[in-house]
Amino acid sequence: MRTPPVVLAVFAALVVVVPAASEPSEQSTTTAVPPASAFLPKGAFGPRQTVFFGYVRSLTRSGSRYVARIDPSLILTGVTASTAGVEDKVLRPGEPVANDYYERNETRRALTYRVPANGHVTVLTNPGTGPRATVVPVSEFAQIVKGENPKKRPGLWGPASGFWIRVEGDRALALDQAYRP
Repeated sequence: MRTPPVVLAVFAALVVVVPAASEPSEQSTTTAVPPASAFLPKGAFGPRQTVFFGYVRSLTRSGSRYVARIDPSLILTGVTASTAGVEDKVLRPGEPVANDYYERNETRRALTYRVPANGHVTVLTNPGTGPRATVVPVSEFAQIVKGENPKKRPGLWGPASGFWIRVEGDRALALDQAYRP
């Protein structure tokens, strides 16, 4: 049985057109692969680093590092905040969320994290020109958590406003005090 010439012509056209369509054109551009994020999962244990909001309840020296007891809390916005507020019976349905966020701290139980002695810490101060983030050493922060102000920083906010905490495993790498109006 002979193959009709029309079928052969269609087949020949596909052999020429399909590879040409799959080749990049001269006008196409290549994009560089972005560097890996510290927040992307690594292995089966989730992200390498995570950031959460919490309260530093204590910070004590332990050998060459510090040990922090941190009470994690959820800062929610948008529909998540509204729904949680209604579920917690602090808002009526349709009522707006104050300051555009709602905090849910269900247990007030603290977790233990190791803090490197050279870890990153910022606290809020107000030298009279408005709040500003001030970098302090972990050793000074340990005293601030105890209610002291060893460097006599003007307008030092106590730790009660909470912190954004960046952790990797059981290490708190950065603690940045949150501004909460």
